Amino acid sequence: MSEFRLIDRYFTAATTPRADVVVGIGDDAAILQPPAGQQMVVATDTLVAGVHFPLDTTAEAIGYKALAVNLSDLAAMGATPAWALLALTLPEQAPQWLTGFMAGFSSLAEQFNVALVGGDTTRGPLTITVQIIGHVPAGAALTRGGARSGDRIFVTGKLGDAALALHALSDGGCGREDLKADFRERLDFPTPRIAAGTLLRSKASSAIDVSDGLIADLGHILTASGVGARVVRDRIPRSERFLACLSAGGVDAQTGWQIALAGGDDYELCFTIPEKDGDEMLGRDWSVCNGITEIGVITAEKGLQLVDLAGQPVPFVNTGGYDHFS
Repeated sequence: MSEFRLIDRYFTAATTPRADVVVGIGDDAAILQPPAGQQMVVATDTLVAGVHFPLDTTAEAIGYKALAVNLSDLAAMGATPAWALLALTLPEQAPQWLTGFMAGFSSLAEQFNVALVGGDTTRGPLTITVQIIGHVPAGAALTRGGARSGDRIFVTGKLGDAALALHALSDGGCGREDLKADFRERLDFPTPRIAAGTLLRSKASSAIDVSDGLIADLGHILTASGVGARVVRDRIPRSERFLACLSAGGVDAQTGWQIALAGGDDYELCFTIPEKDGDEMLGRDWSVCNGITEIGVITAEKGLQLVDLAGQPVPFVNTGGYDHFS
């Protein structure tokens, strides 16, 4: 099958059409019509086999996650997704793999009304690059650089399940065989917190998605904002299945905290709220993101302190998050 027949068969009608796509797949470039009064928000992520997903990951999961990680970046900016471009490098033509990949990609694209408007295909080691384009009302985008001393720190959802899946793959188990599939689901099919990001517009002073681990990603906020933080370790939200794994002896307590704090692949949001608005935030309905949890406070003194409920420092190995070149 030629490259152009492959594009026509698998990509041309892969997502729901949008009226703001003037010219989509099939020309040298796409022509898009952004809404009036909106600023464009653009993000790109590349996934490499064996680096960003285990080699046994299904094609459907790879297609889903390739789009999900980009949507998560838009969620952290409070943006509404609209269009995507896909660059796909394949070691060989694999119709069954492509069918599964596009099923995963398209299911998430349709959920968030994202139109695939272009991209590229080439031959080589399996690599997937997605560029996502969205928009946000002018001046309303969330960034990493607005946190101030006294702001309260929150996270959406639960942390650690995806990293625990990777730990189970490398170390052979989590103490509860019946939980393995649940952890793997969180690794392969993360939920982009677009709705939460939209709710945080004009409320959060800063935000970031938790992709490389909470401590590393919160550290990016601290650096960009020129502040520090005090985080209460015991307030870090972990799922019931995560705690069940600990109870079954799959990992020891210290390793469990390390996984939840630094494991990555959560794709939840970490954000800061001015102190006076914190209680109002807690009073909102956050069912769109499985709840929010207050975990600490921004400090004027730079650096990150990790403490227990009594305010005493607790040990932690700060790995600095995932780094492709370390």
